[in-house]
Amino acid sequence: MGFNHVKPVCTDVISRRNFLKTAIRTAGAAACTPMVFPCPAAAKKRSLKIGYLPITDATPLLVAYSLGYFSHEGLNVERPVMVRSWNVLSESFLTGKFDLVHMLFPIPVWMRFKQNIPVKVLAWDHTNGSAVTVKADSGINRFADLSGKQVAVPSWYSMHNLVMQLGLQVQGLEPVIRPPGSKLASHEVNLFILQPPDMPQALLGNKIDAFIVADPFNALAQEKFSAKIMRYSGDIWKNHPCCVVVANDHLIQQNPAMTQKAVNAIVRAQAWCLQNPRETAHLLSRDGEGFLPVDESVLNRVFGAIPEKELVHPHWNVERIGFQPFPFPSATRFILEQMKKTKVEGNTDFLTSLDTNTAVSQLVDDRFVRKALDDMGGMEGFCHCGIENTFTREETIEIN
Repeated sequence: MGFNHVKPVCTDVISRRNFLKTAIRTAGAAACTPMVFPCPAAAKKRSLKIGYLPITDATPLLVAYSLGYFSHEGLNVERPVMVRSWNVLSESFLTGKFDLVHMLFPIPVWMRFKQNIPVKVLAWDHTNGSAVTVKADSGINRFADLSGKQVAVPSWYSMHNLVMQLGLQVQGLEPVIRPPGSKLASHEVNLFILQPPDMPQALLGNKIDAFIVADPFNALAQEKFSAKIMRYSGDIWKNHPCCVVVANDHLIQQNPAMTQKAVNAIVRAQAWCLQNPRETAHLLSRDGEGFLPVDESVLNRVFGAIPEKELVHPHWNVERIGFQPFPFPSATRFILEQMKKTKVEGNTDFLTSLDTNTAVSQLVDDRFVRKALDDMGGMEGFCHCGIENTFTREETIEIN
C-alpha cells in the first residue's frame, strides 16, 4: 500500500487559501476509504489539547489539525494553543493543560529520569530544522570563530545546546555558563538562555554574537536583518531529530486506541508536508492559518531547498527541515550519551548513572508509529533509504 497524498492544485487557478480548503475536503474523502484509515463512528469523546511553540518544529501537529486529519480519525482536538517559551510549554504539559505536545528531545529525558514523570516519546516530529545564525558582517564563519563570543540557546535541555557544545568542543573551545556580557578568555564561549522570539532582535542589537534555534527565527533574521546562516544543524548531524511528539504514559495506557489515531494523523501530516512544502509554508504563516507569527515569504525559506553553496556537506542532500516520524534508537542513544557531556545549569547527576539501553526502552514507545507507518506502506516514502520498513540506521555527525 502506498502513500495516499493530496495532489497539489495549480496556484495559478486558485489561491493557496482555496487550495487548503480543497485539500481539506479531498483529504476528508480520502481518509474514509479503506485504503487509508477507516472513519470510526461518531462518538462523544474527551477533547485532546495540543500546545506548541511558534516554531516550525510544531508543523506536523498544526498541519494534522488544520487539514482535519485528527477529526478524520474520530478525535476531538481543540485548536492548538501557542505559548512563548519551553518552560511554559513544559509546565502546562505537566499540569495537564495539554495532552499532546512537541518537545525538544532532551526535555522528556529530563522529565522522565530527573523528575520521574511518566512521559513517553511517541514519534519524531521532524528532522533538522535549526541553524546557527550570525550577523552577515561578523566575520564568524565556523565554530572556531565563536571564541570569546556570547551565544544564545533556547533551553539547556535542547538539541541546540547539545549541538553547539559539540561543535565548540571539537574546536578546542570551552563552553561556559555566565551572565550575558561577561568577560571571557579567548578559549571560552558564553552560553545563556534566550527565548526564540527574542533572538533575532538581540542579534541585531549586538546583545549576542550568535544564536542557535529552530526556524523560523533563523529565516526571519535572514530576511529582516540580513543575518547569515553560519551552519545548518542538519549539515552537522545528518537528518537528526529535534522535537518529538510527547504524551503522558497514563493517557497512553488508558487510551491506546486514541493514541494510535493521534499518531496516525501526525504521520499522515508529515507525509503531506513532504509532498506540499510551499502549501505547508502558506498554511502555517500569518497569510494562511496564522499558526506562526511570520509572513509566508519567511517560511518559504524554511521549506525551500538549501542553496548548495551554504552547505559543508552538499552530498548529504539534507533539507533545511525534514519529516520522518520513526524514533531511531541509535539517535536516542547518541542524545543520551551526549547529554552526559553537555553543560547545563542545575544538577545532572541523574544522567551519570543512566543505563543508555534501558533508558531508550523506558523513554520511547514506538508501537504506534510502527503501526501507522506499516499502514502507509513503510518507511521508504520518508527516509529514501532503499530498504523497505528498515528501523535501523547509523548516525552521521561531522563538525569540520
